[in-house]
Amino acid sequence: MPGYADGFLLAVRRGKLPAYRAMARKAARIWKDHGALEYRECAGDDLAVKGVAHFPPAVKARKGETVVLAWILYRSRAHRDRVNARVMKDPRIAAMCGMKDVPFDMKRMFYGGFRVIVEA
Repeated sequence: MPGYADGFLLAVRRGKLPAYRAMARKAARIWKDHGALEYRECAGDDLAVKGVAHFPPAVKARKGETVVLAWILYRSRAHRDRVNARVMKDPRIAAMCGMKDVPFDMKRMFYGGFRVIVEA
C-alpha cells in the first residue's frame, strides 16, 4: 500500500497542453525508472463547481488556461526522498530543466508532500 504522495497543482495554457503532456510523459518514465509506484497528471475538465472553492483561482488561471492536478505515489516519505534524490541526478531531468519554453508558469505551481490516510 502506498503511504506517501507528492502533489502538484498548476495552470497550463490549453494550447500548450500537448507540449506539457509530452514533458509529463518523460517525467513519468524517469520517476517510475527510479522507483515511484504511480505517476498521474490530470487536466481540468469540470472546474466551475458551484458552492465550493475551485481550482482555477488557486493557481491564478488566466483566460485560455486550464488546471493540472498531478501526483506521484511512494511507499513512504523515506522512499520518496530516495527516489527524488536519484531523479535529480538523472541527466534526463537536467535536460528537461533546461527547456527554454517550459509549458507552464512555475511561479503559480503548488507542491507538497502528503501522508496517505485513506486508500480504497
